Amino acid sequence: MSTIPEDIDTPAVGRRTLPWLGDLRKELHGIFVEEWSPFAGALLLVLLSAAFMASGLFWGVFGGIKLWGDHLNNLIGLGPLLGIKSELESPLMHRISLTDITLVLGAMAAALLSRQFRVSRPPPLEYLWGALGGTTMGIGATLAGGCTTGGFFVPLTFGSPAGWMMWLGLLAGALIGLKLLLWTMEHITWGTQAPARAERPLGYGWYPLFGLAVIIAVLVWAASWWYSGEELLAARGIVIVGGFGIGFVLHRSRFCFSRVFREPFMTGEGSMTKAMILALAVAIPFSSLLLQKQTVDPYVAIPATFVLGSLIGGIVFGIGMIFAGGCASGSLWRIGEGHLKLVVAMVFFAWSGSVTSAVLNRFGLLTPEVDIDFLDGIPEITSMGFQAYLPDLAGWGWTYALSYGVLLLWYLLVRYNESTGRFTVF
Repeated sequence: MSTIPEDIDTPAVGRRTLPWLGDLRKELHGIFVEEWSPFAGALLLVLLSAAFMASGLFWGVFGGIKLWGDHLNNLIGLGPLLGIKSELESPLMHRISLTDITLVLGAMAAALLSRQFRVSRPPPLEYLWGALGGTTMGIGATLAGGCTTGGFFVPLTFGSPAGWMMWLGLLAGALIGLKLLLWTMEHITWGTQAPARAERPLGYGWYPLFGLAVIIAVLVWAASWWYSGEELLAARGIVIVGGFGIGFVLHRSRFCFSRVFREPFMTGEGSMTKAMILALAVAIPFSSLLLQKQTVDPYVAIPATFVLGSLIGGIVFGIGMIFAGGCASGSLWRIGEGHLKLVVAMVFFAWSGSVTSAVLNRFGLLTPEVDIDFLDGIPEITSMGFQAYLPDLAGWGWTYALSYGVLLLWYLLVRYNESTGRFTVF
């Protein structure tokens, strides 16, 4: 009885009878096992983000994580003290929370298919850094009105300079965080020994089948909601597929916003940063077409944090993501890959985001104060800043000029650093 050999170059029944089988296995290996280019990942993320916009939505992350934190605070009895509602939306019905959950599932499926899933136990000290980093990210995301997705990437695609202000903060925060981390590496020796781990995890040979099972289960879930006859469930069915696709792409391309800001300072490597620059260069004009056609209200995704909240929040978040080892979306897809440190970071991220939001709301710092009547939409002012939609403030010409001017400057600095190592701290 013929069997398919391990060598993907040799088809099962000889090269003459099944010459296509080896080529098929090579192609599947390239898609599901080999790492994708970060540039391919960036462009696919743009397409998925645009699909959300075309549906009148936007890609968010922090809103769902904060909801998890609200549920956690109610569970441990802090909810009434913080003024958190006792009746909260279900994490499976909340649009952004559902996106986050399916993002993890998408990354898990990709990790299983490529046999890269592994429950990873870091050294004890890393759990502490995960808790510290997650707490700091929760504070920063609250101040900025979003994480690297909702405070930086999405506002830029929606024409808001709040994204560029957070960009400045993230650059500064990443630099400060790396210097602090370097200091800890030089002065702290406790808990730096990683526990031993098995070379081949239990069930390793079945991982691709497990990954396929996850894909089938998610598709059945999405289809059952889509054909449920209920408008809300049908809309959430689209979110399931979108979030799953984002998680799959993030894992396959190893795309992480924290690497975008960290690696030029850490190693001088700029590939991930240049992939982000490409993503924004493509997303900004594509998104502007949807915005000009009024497919989606721009103000739904613009935080009321320009200038102060975006800048300070970016600095705080940037420091936190260095210690946590990932941003919000990066932490989620690495959880799907089995990293326990990121589980700790996410728990504290959710808890801190909930607490910080409650405290700032208690003092009125996030409460809208004034509507800006001279703009076309319904923007708001808070103590952290206002909703700045650049096309309304200065027109699309200046929006494009500012966006591509900063992108060009960013690219030139990254390219210069790749050649000289001028800005590296290690």
